Amino acid sequence: MFPFVSPLPGPADVFLFALILCRIAGLFAALPLFGGKRLPTRIKVMAVVAITLVCAPVLQLTPPPVPQDAFGVALMVMREILIGLTLAFITQVIFAAVEFSGQIIGMQMGFSIASVIDPAMGTQTQIMSVMQTLLATLFFLSLNIHHIFIRAIVDSFSIIPLGGWQMSEALMATLITVSADVFILGIRLAAPVMVTLLLTSVVLGVMARSFPQMNVFMVSFPLNIGLGFLVLGATLLLFFHVLELAFGTLGSQVQLLFRLMAKGG
Repeated sequence: MFPFVSPLPGPADVFLFALILCRIAGLFAALPLFGGKRLPTRIKVMAVVAITLVCAPVLQLTPPPVPQDAFGVALMVMREILIGLTLAFITQVIFAAVEFSGQIIGMQMGFSIASVIDPAMGTQTQIMSVMQTLLATLFFLSLNIHHIFIRAIVDSFSIIPLGGWQMSEALMATLITVSADVFILGIRLAAPVMVTLLLTSVVLGVMARSFPQMNVFMVSFPLNIGLGFLVLGATLLLFFHVLELAFGTLGSQVQLLFRLMAKGG
């Protein structure tokens, strides 16, 4: 009485949808905004499924042949997840540098003893790391950098075919080079506070030698905290400028990763 408007999807269509879903899920699982425990799992799953439902009809991909064994299915699924994780890795490097700079600043300001539980990762971290990570996340969204990755995950289907992810020596070398930027970028972000508090320690050391009766240890705690916050506020625009330069290179890095993953070096 009520005929079907469209036929039911076959195994090949279901497998195609699962591969697209895995590639998009791999990206969203590693993005700073969606990764960790900041968002409930239910919201992340709904966002990934919604984007997949929107992208799948637009892409018009040909369903690949379904492997006959479970190992082949798991291998193709793993390759799609690795494509998303590889793209999101370069963003995680920048946020790791922000967290590293926060740890340096917090340690020099005397906040090492005041570690708190980070709700995003569920581990103990510095208070300054949490604050700087939140600032970097807001700046990440204000620059619409997440749009670059949404466009990139759609463009990846025309560059890298389904199941076409390849590991190569050039890809590994690129990822290692990007990982080394964690320390360089972290030091650049923490440099103003590091230099200021280093000079403060030198001055307090000279005062301790000149005035032995002065309790320099008790004076240094409020002085380091006050100067640290003062320098952080004064150099906040510099902090955002360095992040803007780092975020500005993500587009070219994504295109480079596309070429390396598609050609296998």
